[in-house]
Parts: sequence; structure tokens; C-alpha cells
Amino acid sequence: MGDVVFRGLAAIPAVRRLIELALDEDLGRGDVTSSITVGSEGREVVADMITREPIVAFGVDVAAAVFVSVDPTIEIEFHAHGGARVDRGGLLMTARGPAASVLTAERTALNFVQRLSGVATLAKRYADAVAGTKAKVVDTRKTTPGFRALEKAAVLAGGCANHRFDLGSGILIKDNHIAACGSVRAAVEAAKTKAPHPLRIEVEVTNLGELDEALAAGAEIVLLDNMTPAQVEVAAARAHGRNVIVEVSGGITLATIGDYARAGADLISVGALTHSAPAVDIGLDVRT
Repeated sequence: MGDVVFRGLAAIPAVRRLIELALDEDLGRGDVTSSITVGSEGREVVADMITREPIVAFGVDVAAAVFVSVDPTIEIEFHAHGGARVDRGGLLMTARGPAASVLTAERTALNFVQRLSGVATLAKRYADAVAGTKAKVVDTRKTTPGFRALEKAAVLAGGCANHRFDLGSGILIKDNHIAACGSVRAAVEAAKTKAPHPLRIEVEVTNLGELDEALAAGAEIVLLDNMTPAQVEVAAARAHGRNVIVEVSGGITLATIGDYARAGADLISVGALTHSAPAVDIGLDVRT
């Protein structure tokens, strides 16, 4: 059963290590309650993982891997896979096996699927908010330490897109880089001189003066930070006139994202997709 369950995201070495760490955190001294109540009786149970609110399901395969890590004899039946829209009361997966093992794995498994389904569910709300525009909503590196691969995959499942995965996957010149270099132009020119050929140069700007400097220096993407929709409309017109991609960021919410999309943004980066996504309400109900 383990070979069947440990596939997809759960087969990634970093995710396997994260599962081990999570289980060690919860089970380092054993599960005293399960061991003294049902552990000695050898009782078998069936447990259903059910959502108690409408969600975009994600992380069910990781939750299954948690159960099998605790006890390889636990059998898993999947009912919803990553990206599935599941209504309240919907069944995500069923675990069958020794009662003590199932109960021992319960909280850690739920922690993964509640968190990741929360990210996917919030991502869908943001994706829906810009439907019908050309804008694409992207995540950031504001992820839970150790969870980046999982959270960014959950963002995709919800219908949004990924920005940089790490510091090595893109050139993004931000305010502190500019301060250290002395100017927008100096930072962009340094990047153009030294950057690997496949990486486009993106620079963050906060006003029209910095935008003009970035465009003159040859930036390929501009990140308009903390501008109003009206300011974005003016800046986007200038950037698009140079065939430069426009990204916007800075405190953008579900209530305002549509205004930014209509103002001409190509990309809208939203840190809240990962740093503020609430866990959804999912439970495990045991039936004998």
C-alpha cells in the first residue's frame, strides 16, 4: 500500500521529510491515549475524512501518506483528488486499519489537508475575482517554512499561478537592492550585464519616476508596488508601450483586485494566498 500512496507530491523527498518531521513533532513520545484505550484490543476501524464546508480539496494524497507512514497496513480509498470542488459533507478519503494507528495519524493528516485545502480554496476565490480580464493572479515566496512546494501546488490547484519558487529562479530587483546599488538604473544595468541569459529582469518601482528610469534602463518586467488602480492605469499604459510586462502588488484584497485587473495589470501578486489562507474545516469520523 505504501508504494501506491507515496506518489505525486507525497513522493517528493522534501515532502517525505516534512511528513516525518510533523509525525515526530506529534508522536515523539507516542500516543498514550490511543495505546491505552484501543491499542491492545486490535480493533479495526473505518474512518471517513469529510469536509464541513465547501472547499477546493488539496493535500489528500499527503494526508494518505501520513496514515501509511504511521502504519503501512492502513488501506486508503480516495474520493477526491487535488483541485476537486467538494461541497459541504463531501467525502475526501477513507482509511481502514487498526484503530490505534488510524487515531494516531488523525491530527497530523488533518493538519496537512486542512492547511493545503485552505490555500487552494482561497486561490480559487482570487482566480474567480479576475475572471474575464487578462490579469493572472500569482503567489509569492511568503510561504510557511518547509511547505513551499505544497502551498505553491495548492495555489495552482485553486486556479492561480506561481511566481518565483526560490531566489534562484528569477531576477526581481526590489527596494533594498536599489538602495544598495544607488539607483534603479544602476541596479537594472548591473543585472543586464551579469544575468544568465534565460532570466528576465524584473524591477520594483513605487512611482512614475522610478518606472520611467526602469523602462529607460531596459527592464523587461516592472512590479508596481503599492500604487492605486488609477496610478496603475497610467503606469501600465507607459510600460505596455514599451512591450514591458506589468505586475502589481501591495495590500491587494478580494475587494480591490478586480480594479487592478481592469487597470491593466498582467500579473497581480498576492502574498495572502499563502500567508493568510485560513485552514478549512475538515474532520475524520470513525465508524466501526
